[in-house]
Formats: sequence, C-alpha cells, structure tokens
Amino acid sequence: MQRESGPVLQVESLTKRFRSVTAVQDLSFTVEPGRVTGFLGPNGSGKTTTLRCLLGLVRPTSGRALVGGVPYAQLPAPVHAVGAALEASGFHPGRSARNHLRVVAAAASLPDTRADEVLEVVGLTDAGRRRVVEYSLGMRQRLALATALLGDPGALILDEPANGLDPEGIAWLRTHLRERAARGVTVLVSSHVLSEVQQTVDDVVIVSRGALVHAGPLSGLSSAGGVRVTVRSPDADRLLPSLLATAGVSAVPRGDGAVVITGLDAAEVGHLAFLAGCEIHELSVEADALERVFLDLTGGTP
Repeated sequence: MQRESGPVLQVESLTKRFRSVTAVQDLSFTVEPGRVTGFLGPNGSGKTTTLRCLLGLVRPTSGRALVGGVPYAQLPAPVHAVGAALEASGFHPGRSARNHLRVVAAAASLPDTRADEVLEVVGLTDAGRRRVVEYSLGMRQRLALATALLGDPGALILDEPANGLDPEGIAWLRTHLRERAARGVTVLVSSHVLSEVQQTVDDVVIVSRGALVHAGPLSGLSSAGGVRVTVRSPDADRLLPSLLATAGVSAVPRGDGAVVITGLDAAEVGHLAFLAGCEIHELSVEADALERVFLDLTGGTP
C-alpha cells in the first residue's frame, strides 16, 4: 500500500571536528523519499558521524543536517518521522526482545501491540520472549530494525544493517527495504562494502576522509566506471543491433549466446531486450568492476 512520501533528508555543508580530528568536512547531499540510498565509504570515512548529526546525537561544528526541512530536535513527532538503527547493542541483556520493544513503545506513547507487530515483520516472533543476551548478532540486528520500525516512520536511517546477517537474512533485508521504499519511505543505508548494497539501492552517496566524492544514481556510477553488463539470450543476434545503435555503447558477443556490454546499466539492457522482443536467460553486472569504481573513488586498494 502506497503511503504518503517520507521526509527528505538533507545534509548541507556539514562539518564536524573532534578536537584535532575532522570527521566530516563540508559535506552536502540529499536523500529523496521512495528511494533506497546507499551511504558508502571506507571505515572511518565519517558515515556514522554524519548519521548521528542527522539524528541530533552529535552537534555539527558547522553546517546543518535536516529531516523534512528541520533539525531532528524540532520534529513534532520524531518516532513517526524517523526510525534509526545505528548499532545492534543498545539492549538490556536480561530483558526479552518483546519487553524491550514494549518499553520503547511506552516511551513513545505507542500501544504495546506494536511490539508483537514489528517482531513479526522482522521474523522474531518465535524468539520474542527470549532474553536478548541469548541472541546472535544477526538476531540483534533484526531487533534493532524492529525498534526502528515501531512508529511506522516515514524515513529509515540504518548503519551497517547487514552486519552479522546470514545470506538468507541479507536477502530478506534487501527485499524489506525495497518494499518500504515502494511505499514512499525514505531509506538511507550506510555500508563500507558496495557489493552488499548494489542489488538494493537506487542512489549512492560515497564519502572518503569525511568529504563527498560521488552522489547520484547507482546506474550513473556504474556507467562512469565502465562496469560490464552480461546478457545471455537465444536471440543474441537480434539483440546486438539494438545495443550497438545506442551511442557510446560497446557490445561484444562472447560466442555462447552472451553479449558483454559497457555504457549501459542492467535496467537499460533489459529494456532494450524487451523492446526488441528478445528472450533473456541471464542479465548480470560484474560485481568486481563496481568494487573497482568504489575503490578508485575513495582512493582505496583491493
């Protein structure tokens, strides 16, 4: 069900210094509702500090961090505006997950029933009465997300939410975030590994040493870095002219029904195949190439 669009998240000329260390330097970007935005960068690049500024937990040295045009502290109903999970450790170890959620719900003037509802959403219903001290890291990550969802917020701000999740949990998280965005929610997800979010995000904001190095659609990042898309089709001979007719595109047949393409992202290749009436057996992006673009932008090394 489509909901009213969530709030726009804005970071404007944000700088934060801790004594002699500048964690964030003149950083500006915007996160739009209805899209999943990946906030990417190496460890120590200022991602968590920026998120804490957005949530009013850290006061900027200069610049602003806004939720729906105002600082977090000025939101009239913050629990309904933003749900956040910055770490999976802020739980009383002797309290059950259900009781933890009920305490948070009561503090936010939400009904106790929300605890059971969000436990079901994150797949912890059967474990809801167990003490959190017995939880694995992946289960604590799910509980942190459940806590963020209590107020059915219009925006989600998540810091490394896939950390500790098994492959099934990561796949579930990706699907859940996409579904939230489809409902109009604003989703900002930080990570230091591009491969974890490349199947999920619409847009990327990449920082290095506290400064912005790239902001825009993921497809633009892929195209800019020469990322290769592989399409396999029994109609490859018919698809190839459509691909080569597009300016700036390289399409090289591989001899096994596959064509390796640069200059288009996977969605654009799929659309051209649809227009040409071609059956597709494979459509994939070379993940290593995306990682190389990320490393080039952040000055890292493989």
